This record gives sequence, structure tokens and C-alpha cells, in this order.
Amino acid sequence: MLRFIYTLLLSIVSPLLIYSLYKKKEGKPAFGRRWKEHFGCTPSLNTTQAPIWIHAVSVGESIAAAPIIKALKKQNPQQPILVTTTTSTGAEQIEKLGDLVEHRYMPIDFCFAVRGFLKATKPEKMLIMETELWPNTLHTVAKFGIPISVLNARLSEKSFLGYKKVQPIFNLLGKHLTHVCCQYKDDADRFVALGIQPEKVHVTGSVKFDIEITEQIQESGVILRKQLGEDRAIWIATSTHKGEDEQVLAAHRSLLHKIPNALLILVPRHPERFNSVFELCQGADFKTVKRTSNQTLTPDCQIYLGDTMGEMLTLIGASDICFMGGSLLGDKVGGHNVLEPIALNVPTITGPSYFNFSEIVNTLIAHEACVVTTKDNLSVSLLSLLTNQESATKLASNAFQFLQRQQGAIERTIKILKLTNGAK
Repeated sequence: MLRFIYTLLLSIVSPLLIYSLYKKKEGKPAFGRRWKEHFGCTPSLNTTQAPIWIHAVSVGESIAAAPIIKALKKQNPQQPILVTTTTSTGAEQIEKLGDLVEHRYMPIDFCFAVRGFLKATKPEKMLIMETELWPNTLHTVAKFGIPISVLNARLSEKSFLGYKKVQPIFNLLGKHLTHVCCQYKDDADRFVALGIQPEKVHVTGSVKFDIEITEQIQESGVILRKQLGEDRAIWIATSTHKGEDEQVLAAHRSLLHKIPNALLILVPRHPERFNSVFELCQGADFKTVKRTSNQTLTPDCQIYLGDTMGEMLTLIGASDICFMGGSLLGDKVGGHNVLEPIALNVPTITGPSYFNFSEIVNTLIAHEACVVTTKDNLSVSLLSLLTNQESATKLASNAFQFLQRQQGAIERTIKILKLTNGAK
């Protein structure tokens, strides 16, 4: 009865969900003829072996899935891997994995759509990145006898309280899960408190700690730094959101009064905002150059706009300091992953709103490995690190050592997944 009511409500709101999904935005790839896949009209796979199915809803989850996919393929190169995303930007991210995987769009949470998908793809097991749980999907997948595991799972206190309010619905979800591999003990405790059997819940750590910085990435950062200017102070504001760019620009303007040749690399979180942020920078009278313009930077350039996808590590590697965006907007976003700049040995600053990564950031603060600042003090924090090399080096070193101690989540996750081998 609960699933019937849920499906009825989903039918009512689905036109709005579909409109939001298909709405055209600048920089957002189009679904094209593949829109049918959202309704279970899924092309079959070119393999006779059952694939491992990994669902990564969008860009963030796709990035987190990549090292797990590589580890699975290293373990068994012949194992087919199917990755689904809901969004076209997520699909674009998965395309970077090339022949390692096949991609399909995730069917909408109607039983008929999920059944169509399963009949076409015949997966061996389902792996869900983070906590993308849908009642009809889990019910239908379990009915087909396919084990379901949640990887890199997170359950914030806010989400936990939300699920508690609809405990009967969560009971429908939880009973179908074979394993829940959590990032932290707090996440695991919340899943158990919601009724997941303790033997199904594991603390494997966050796969985000297992960041691989290749020689190619390091070299590309060095090359870019030479192009931007080795003798100038360079900081990057990455993954910024609407309403935050203005605060970053204000901090940069203040910094320029103290360090006139300072350069800001500005990287908006969403590609559809690249052009509007470029116009914002120009409207504020900053000499701004887009990365895609391939212009040679002159010494008077003040902002370098990172308007490309997949080059974040290169841009961070060319910087002296990294400010992680999504952290200056109160409770709207909750911050982004600070571990990438840390893995590159770049001193890292975040704003006060980092609740999505509170455990990581709070531990970093305790180890004197990260700076938290407000929008009013951002320029002060930047100036302090840019003019005190010893302090900046210590901050980066403390953070890098912390990162190394936390690694190993992928190996632990793969061991858990072996427990489901042959279980169907």
C-alpha cells in the first residue's frame, strides 16, 4: 500500500521532475534521442557476461565511482561494468572512462521502467554510489534476485531525521540492501538506528581519500603555472556557486591592494554558469581571460576563468592557495570536497558552511591542516598564507599527512563486494 501511494504521488509530480531534468541550460549536454532510456527503453549490452551495474546519479557521484571502477577492472579486466547516471552532465563525466564501462541513463522510479532496464541489461549486482535510494527501483531490482549494495554511503543528521519521519518508507528501502559501506562510523550508526541490520553495515571510509595524482596531472599543473606566471601569487576559487562569486571577487579586489599582480583562477561549479560568471568579472572591471580562449596571459590579467570540464586538478596544481566554494552561502550548499587540493599539497581554505564535509573539515582543523574563514576575512586569510611561506607549507604538509592516513577505502570496499559474488 505504501509503495502504491508513493507511486501515485510520483506520477503526479513526475512532469515537474522530468521538466527540470530536460530543461535546456547553457553548457548542459542534451539528452538527444536517449531520453527514452529514462522510461526503460534501454539498448541491450554487447556482452554475454552479466555486468556489474553502478549507479552514480550525477557528476559528484560519477567522480567518486571512477576509482572503484578502475579497481574492479584491474581485479578482473574481462568484467563488464555498466554505469547509469540520471543527468547528462554525469554522463559526460562517465564518458571520460572510455572503454572501461558502458553508459545508460537511469530509468525513472517506475516499476515498468526499471523492469525494462533490467531485462535489457541483466546485471549481476547493483552498486549505488552514496545514498541514492528509490523505493520502486530497489523493490524491482530485489525481485529480480539482484543483490544491492550502497558504496561510499553518507547519511547526515538532517537526512537521518528526515527518514525517521517516514520510517515505514525507509523500512521498504532498507530490507532490500545487502551491504551498506559507510564513509564514517556516524553514518553507520544512523543507518543502524533506522533499522538496517548491523551485520549489513560496514565502515569502509571515504573513497574520496583515495585520490590518485598521476605524474601527468602534476606535470600539467607545472606547465600551466609557467604559462600563468611563476613569479606572481596565484590562488584558485573552485566550485563556486551563484551568489558566491561576488564575494570571491570582493576578496580578490582587496587582495590586489596588497599584492597588485595576484591572479585569481575562478572555476564555477556548474558549466552552464561559465559565461555569466565571465560577464560578472568583466562587469566588475577585472581583466579576465577564459581558459578556452587560449590567449597568452599578460601581466595585467587579474582573473583566469576555468571554463572547462575535467581539468580541476590541473588548475589547482598551478595555484598557491585553494579556496573551496559552496561554503559562503549559509545553509544552501554545505561546501565541497577539500581533499583534491590537499592531495596536490596546496594549502586549503574553506568558508564556514561546510556541513556536507563536516567530519573531514573538523578533523583537518584539529590537525592544523585547513583554514576556515568568513567572506569578510577571506582576503586576510589569503594574504596571510601568500606572504608566509612557512605557515602555508606547514598547513599543506599537515593536511597531506592526514590524507595519507585515511586512504584504503577502495580496497576495503572491494573486499566487502567479494562477499556478494555468486549471490543472486
